[in-house]
Amino acid sequence: MTNHGPETFSTERLDALPLRAAHIDEMAAVLADPALYTYTGGEPEDLDTLRARYTRWEAGSPEPAEHWWNWVLRVRADGCLAGWVQATVAGPRAEIAWVLGMEWQGLGYAKEAAVGLAAHLLTGRTVRTVVAHIHPDHTASAAVAAAAGLVPTDEWEDGERRWRRTDVTSGAARPSADPRRRG
Repeated sequence: MTNHGPETFSTERLDALPLRAAHIDEMAAVLADPALYTYTGGEPEDLDTLRARYTRWEAGSPEPAEHWWNWVLRVRADGCLAGWVQATVAGPRAEIAWVLGMEWQGLGYAKEAAVGLAAHLLTGRTVRTVVAHIHPDHTASAAVAAAAGLVPTDEWEDGERRWRRTDVTSGAARPSADPRRRG
């Protein structure tokens, strides 16, 4: 994996495509349910605010040593967007996050996307540590992090527990992290 931007990756049922401002209209509908913001705070953004956010994300971090990689998640079976995943990469560390629209929750897509994202990052030979921040009451997100091989730490930031996965092998993901592998 290079540092020029996010590269497309796929899982069994999802295609993770580099986020573009052109995804705004469809993603606005995906992110429109206020229930999505129960643990993260905030509320659905209007099109102009979302457009500004996606334009910033697409442009990338103003910090030369930091990379903002954002992907929309397309469900191959129906071709629709269902959410997004992201990684803020600085050196060998990536902080990840995921959001799936309410319509696609409970179907295993978040786990599949997070497992695929962690595998994608760790097989790139640049990232060695993957971190996520999970609200202590968000059991579904904790299950997603655990499925991606992250474990809770004793560290907290802004009221959220830090979960971490460190790959001590030469940057390669453990085989179990590949969502297409069966075992």
